[in-house]
Amino acid sequence: MTETTVRRPAVTARARLTDVDALRGFALLGILLVNIHYLASAHHGSGVEDPAFGAPLDTAVRSVTAALFEAKFFLLFSFLFGYSFTLQLTSAERAGARFAPRFLRRLAGLFVLGVLHAVLLFPGDILTTYAVLGLILLSLRRMRPRTAVRVAVALLALTAVGYALLALVAHAAHPSPDLAAAAAGADEATAALRSGPASVVGAHLDELPDVVFLLAFFQAPAALAAFLLGLAAGRRQALADLDRHQRLLRRLQAVGFPVGLAGGVVYAHASLAHPGTAYQVLALGVDVITAPLLAAAYAATVLRVVRSPRGRAVSAVLAPAGRMTLTNYLTQSLVCALLFTGYGAALVGRVSPLGVTAVALALFAVQAVACRWWLRGHPYGPVEWLLRAVTNLARPGWREDTWAEGRSRRRRAAHAAARERRR
Repeated sequence: MTETTVRRPAVTARARLTDVDALRGFALLGILLVNIHYLASAHHGSGVEDPAFGAPLDTAVRSVTAALFEAKFFLLFSFLFGYSFTLQLTSAERAGARFAPRFLRRLAGLFVLGVLHAVLLFPGDILTTYAVLGLILLSLRRMRPRTAVRVAVALLALTAVGYALLALVAHAAHPSPDLAAAAAGADEATAALRSGPASVVGAHLDELPDVVFLLAFFQAPAALAAFLLGLAAGRRQALADLDRHQRLLRRLQAVGFPVGLAGGVVYAHASLAHPGTAYQVLALGVDVITAPLLAAAYAATVLRVVRSPRGRAVSAVLAPAGRMTLTNYLTQSLVCALLFTGYGAALVGRVSPLGVTAVALALFAVQAVACRWWLRGHPYGPVEWLLRAVTNLARPGWREDTWAEGRSRRRRAAHAAARERRR
């Protein structure tokens, strides 16, 4: 037995899953910090600043949010979707169950939830995109890890080249963005969102075509690339023993932070100071290449922290939220809808960017505490329980004790089936 083997503590399966859950919880926080600004202001993302919040501090908060968070955390979440896909595949194989029908039911459930979420709460939904891209991931499930990485890199590169070509066309055409029309549209949307529920739903439906265009040509290619990177990492069990990959994690930080932050600054400057121009289109292409590096640096940092001697406190906050990401994601939109739209307080356009960020942090803190409490007595979050029931066409255990008994029975049945096959 070598000295290294003696010093390295055993890494249990639960510890490995906790690391992944903590990373997923961190991604959930980042997504909230982005989405809440779109929910709190119809001007956000329109190309024009809200005239009620044009102070230097407001601009600084928008710039930091765009540079550090926008278009980064959905990539991290997408990577984890691909990684979890391999865990689900392994679980189905271990149980002797057919994987494709189960996963297709899961995607159908995600799609239905996504449509309801987009229409009722937040048009910028990502669940429907995941459901559609999941079909591609399912068809590529036997792809070799090295091939998956190459396809992902090629997909990102082609998308960036596409934006560069569009920027050249836009530069030659010299378009002048109609900021007055954008401001009028934002004011109209604000009024609709402050009205009753029917008006809110109407505003969401009016926004959906633009959102679908953005998802199809910006988020979807990058999300699919992240799916494939997660697939490759899952096949290699890259997160199974983080102690073996400390050098790789440090390299991701050393490269990802400077390159990713530089790209984020370009993206933020173009989006906030030069909306609707060729420069902004080019900046989108820059972000397609650099955002994955920054997301990887974030992930490497979180994974190094949670595996450090003092990382248990961080993991204790993030991991429970990460085990209930679907419930938390939908709950975040529900709470924000009650705060900012006519469903409740109708505060859209009435809270400063700094105040909106503070609300996001407070909401996540409450969710972290609530998730830790809930998981003491339940194996899944409420929406995770529902999706699991749809996936398996069976009622999962609701309480922790009944779930543990059911898991024991399933293991005994799987072992019995394996013995029968060996005969």
